[in-house]
Formats: sequence, C-alpha cells, structure tokens
Amino acid sequence: NIYMNLLRIENIYKSYGNNSILSNVTLECRRGEILGVFGRNGTGKSTLLKIIFGTLKYDQGLIKIGQNSYAQKEIIPNQVISYLPQETFLPKNIKVRNIIPFFYPEGHDQDKIFYSKGVGSFTERKIRELSIGQLRYLEILIIGNLNHSYMLLDEPFSMIEPIYKDFIKEFLLELKDKKGIILTDHYYDDVLEITDKNFLLKAGEIIKIENKTDLVKNEYLNQN
Repeated sequence: NIYMNLLRIENIYKSYGNNSILSNVTLECRRGEILGVFGRNGTGKSTLLKIIFGTLKYDQGLIKIGQNSYAQKEIIPNQVISYLPQETFLPKNIKVRNIIPFFYPEGHDQDKIFYSKGVGSFTERKIRELSIGQLRYLEILIIGNLNHSYMLLDEPFSMIEPIYKDFIKEFLLELKDKKGIILTDHYYDDVLEITDKNFLLKAGEIIKIENKTDLVKNEYLNQN
C-alpha cells in the first residue's frame, strides 16, 4: 500500500506564551525521499523535529504515518521514527567498540557498523576522543541502521571535517532506499547536494524551496 510509505505532518501549531513558533505547518515525507528544512536560528527547525519525533508537545495539528494518525505518546513506542539531536547522546568514557553492541546485540547487525567506511580507524577510541566528524558519523550509523521507517537529523553536517561529511552523505543516499529522511542544517550546500525536496521555515510558515536562488529570494542567504 503506497500510503503506508508516507509520513504527514498536518497543520501543526506551536507557540511559547505569546510567541508563535510554528503556524499551520504541513509537510510530507515518503520513504525513498530526503527532505531538507532550512531556517534561521530560532525559526523552529529543531522544534519541528522534536514534535515529529514525539518529545515536544504541539498546540494543534496531526501526525499521520500511513493511514494512521498517531498521538504523540505513541510515536516513540511504535519505533517508526528515529532522531539525531544536536547534542551527542553517547556516553563519553566508553570505547566505540563497546558502544556498538549496546545498540546492536546481534553480531551481523554490529558488523554493518564496524565495517562501514572509515569506522575501523577509531573503534579503539573512547567517545570523548573522537573528532566532531567521527562522532556525528558514528551516531548517524547507529541511528540509521535501526529498523525505523523515518529518520530525523538535526544538524548532521555542522562543524564536521569534509571526509566525514562525504561518508555521511554517501550513507544517507544509500539509506533512502529504505527510509524517509528529514534533515535540517545551515550547511546548505551539503543539504542541497543530497535532498529531493527542500523547505524553508520563515515567520512560522513553511515555504517550498527549489534551489539556492530561492534561499536568497526568501532572505535566508545574502545576495552575493
């Protein structure tokens, strides 16, 4: 059924006191698609991802996966959506090779991560000894190999060395055969390189973006 492959966020409203962050935001993501969401700081990008993931309450709206509408408290237990927050979620004093079995008890599942490009060079290091790029790449491999149908990434490219950006892009492009992916980042060139559709959050509204020119036109980027 084609509709089972659709995540739809309908008419989402969110405000803090009198400050409206999101108003009437509607977004669709299919499995097989990577969506980019742009926006200046404070425009609600992280807020939107947390709402979709189910950890932040919204004032009004609907989240549908396939034909089913989900109450927020049902999203996490149903394990349909995985989420990479901006802050690391891995304990700092554990070695990489000991972290992976924590998420993947089965050997063949572990191998997917141990044998991913570039990982072998840092399996003996503790999490706190990793560069930002190594850490982000590892987190994305851990989250991406879970069985969830959808994946949300908050700033996967921020402050990362070019080699790990390339590894992450390659992995996400492979992954989109099986998942729908929504990501947000200020590194717009990296985002535009791998996305199928793009949107801009501005003054609470969501605007469809076709290219870099649209980002300039909507005052997300400077004309240069």
